[in-house]
Amino acid sequence: MHIEFRHLRTIKAIHEAGGVARAADQLNITQSALSHQIKGLEDQAGVELFVRRSKPMKLSVAGLRLLRLAEQVLPQVAALQAEFAGLRDGKSGRLHIAIECHACFEWLFPVLEAFRKSWPDVDVDIRPGLAFDALPALMKEDVDVVISSDPEELAGATFTPLFDYNPVFVASASHPLAARPFVEAEDFRGETLITYPVERARLDVFSQLLTPAKIEPAAIRQVELTAVILLLVASNRGVSVLPDWVVREVKYSSDYVTRPLTGAGLTRTLYAATRSDDLGKPFMTDLIGLAGTEARRLQAL
Repeated sequence: MHIEFRHLRTIKAIHEAGGVARAADQLNITQSALSHQIKGLEDQAGVELFVRRSKPMKLSVAGLRLLRLAEQVLPQVAALQAEFAGLRDGKSGRLHIAIECHACFEWLFPVLEAFRKSWPDVDVDIRPGLAFDALPALMKEDVDVVISSDPEELAGATFTPLFDYNPVFVASASHPLAARPFVEAEDFRGETLITYPVERARLDVFSQLLTPAKIEPAAIRQVELTAVILLLVASNRGVSVLPDWVVREVKYSSDYVTRPLTGAGLTRTLYAATRSDDLGKPFMTDLIGLAGTEARRLQAL
């Protein structure tokens, strides 16, 4: 038996209208075409679907079974059509984000909260890009955005700059290096360096300063949360290097100091890596705009 969506719509329309003529008007087809469709469906089923002697026209037991199917299937089809329309219009979709920048969680959550209000039909998820190779996952469409400070030449991918930031040295106000106008690689040689639990290549302090200078700190302590890093630094348990926007509260605390890395300071750029074909999606454009706005807000605090 070959049942089409139009058959289900026909059964439902006749049941609701109580007759073929009114159902034909609702479906915008002729009465004879509708009658022919019913006859063909009954021939396929081998049973009558309507009790024709009744007024209004009623469904038979077999017809009621088909009506129940229509009431289950047609709303699902309508919902799928609406979802496809949203995808075509750029109003819905998927936004799964991988983060290679560990500190970015604190910056990204306010961005996604604002994004959610404007794009309620976009499915948002965050996957820390530390446990897997994020950029290959982007190209395999396992994720849709990668937040990273390390752009690569990758066919089919676009790295859109979000904002610039400065990695800064953070120490207790009583630490000997607090008196320096800036710190250099050599200053870390005897220090306990407190970092996020990230491989060295993804930490600015190593990739931009210590590794090129071939300097090794006295010890490295890995800590998951920014608040705990600052607590340890304030207790003189070590020093750290964090993005300037992460340590915005340090500006107002007498327990810490921040200093530039090197006399000229270091500047890094955070990027949103996306598949090039996805850049035209309206919600992707809005996400990138919101990300830059939130970053500038944090830096202005």
